[in-house]
Amino acid sequence: MFDLSIEKLLILAVVALFVLGPEKLPTAATWLARTLRQIKNYANDANQKIRSEIGPEFDEIRAPLNELRSDLAGWSTWHDPRAALHHHLRDAITSHAYPPPPSGWEPAPNPQPDSPLPRPLAAGERPPIDPNAT
Repeated sequence: MFDLSIEKLLILAVVALFVLGPEKLPTAATWLARTLRQIKNYANDANQKIRSEIGPEFDEIRAPLNELRSDLAGWSTWHDPRAALHHHLRDAITSHAYPPPPSGWEPAPNPQPDSPLPRPLAAGERPPIDPNAT
């Protein structure tokens, strides 16, 4: 949920040691542990109450929500730009990423390598304008 690794926890502990000091750090750690335990107990109690009041329908409601959660699990990579770019570069381009070409569409022909290059403009000459390009 918070994506905390051992390195991040160690950095948090060092920062807490500097901010709180060695005297207040043990009391802060016990308070944090007690608060997290209370939150976990409240969540478990609420879950049990809902399960007892709703009954077997609770599992029927929970199944589509778990499926939706698993479908949205891939979206978590978009929170981190580096991960999003890595994800985009490694995935193959899918057909639904871009609209399909219109019917009757043909790719533009490749320019011929032996076609003459346009001549350079003379001094004071205005460049040609393509009315279809604007």
